[in-house]
Amino acid sequence: MKKGVILLGSSNSKGDTYAVSKYLSDRTGYPIIDLKTKNIGPFDYEFKNSHDDFLPLIKEIANDFDLIIFATPVYWYTMSGAMKIFFDRISDCLKTEKETGRKLRGMEMAVLSCGSDSELVAGFYMPFVESAKYLGMNYLRDIHCWVEDNKIPEVVKQDLDKFSRLIL
Repeated sequence: MKKGVILLGSSNSKGDTYAVSKYLSDRTGYPIIDLKTKNIGPFDYEFKNSHDDFLPLIKEIANDFDLIIFATPVYWYTMSGAMKIFFDRISDCLKTEKETGRKLRGMEMAVLSCGSDSELVAGFYMPFVESAKYLGMNYLRDIHCWVEDNKIPEVVKQDLDKFSRLIL
């Protein structure tokens, strides 16, 4: 069984994206790491943020896991700001932390999105797919979820159950 982690990139640590991430975590046993609890500054060409939480976090992920599931709400038709900052900071692994960057090569990636609609705009997953290619990661799959009246609809639960079987 793969050793995976769910990286939650929501502005609401207990919101809808967390709810579907928790549902997935309960089925896979994968821990959830909440980016909101981390102090991660934006990418800086002078690497002035090298003492924040990003490097210890990406090293932990690269050393301890085989699969990263990026869980993000859909904000303005794209990933959350917290998730985008995390992706931007992966550039640190291409410049100053090359050993960690090399460990990402061959890892697997999947994406869980959660929005207010059951439909997702075309192209949403492109930054994830292309980032996986660039980093030499294996992009497994993605799933879009939503919550209605503070509950995960049965159809979403069924899709999450299938998704969990496919990524294990």
